[in-house]
Amino acid sequence: MGVTVLQQYPMTENKTGPQTIEFLTKRVVALGAVQTGQFLVDCETYVSVPQLGAQRTLHVLHNSEQPASAFAILESGNKVVPLIADGLFDLLMYKMSSVYTNKMQKMESKGPRFEIGDFCVKLGSVTINQNFKGVLVEVEYRPCVVPGSAWELMREFLQGFLGSTVSNQAPQYLQNRMNDIYQPLDTIQQYLEHFGQYRKATGVI
Repeated sequence: MGVTVLQQYPMTENKTGPQTIEFLTKRVVALGAVQTGQFLVDCETYVSVPQLGAQRTLHVLHNSEQPASAFAILESGNKVVPLIADGLFDLLMYKMSSVYTNKMQKMESKGPRFEIGDFCVKLGSVTINQNFKGVLVEVEYRPCVVPGSAWELMREFLQGFLGSTVSNQAPQYLQNRMNDIYQPLDTIQQYLEHFGQYRKATGVI
């Protein structure tokens, strides 16, 4: 696993979600990319019952790139506690239904997965409870695990097929971790951040 950047692609009024994915697919294929299947990242959010006092929010996510893992991010006040567990964690959540209740509708980003040289590109249709909300592009540069060393090359690649929608500045999340070793949990944190933005934009809080 290398360094990953997520980029929201702006929707235009004259294009549907599938049309936008098709448009971006043509651009990626024109660069020489080859489709290598599909991908899926999903998220369910739970909140603690009032009897526990201060509210805790628990996000449970899955990434098809790590099929044996479940990712959990617990938010309690100003504290954020990440956890990586195996698939049995989902069964544990069913057992904890008296403590945590499912608050929000399920969010997903899914679509075609491409490989081109050292890059992996994923074009995701973002849905809330199967209702389309936008397009999220994931680009991974696999040979490098330090964001500060990979960003300039990734920015050039992203701008090559997404155009001016890509900022010259690295996303804030990567700016905070430029000299760190990139981990799968960092990708999950980025997805959770973008999912939150889609929720706010559509009034689903």
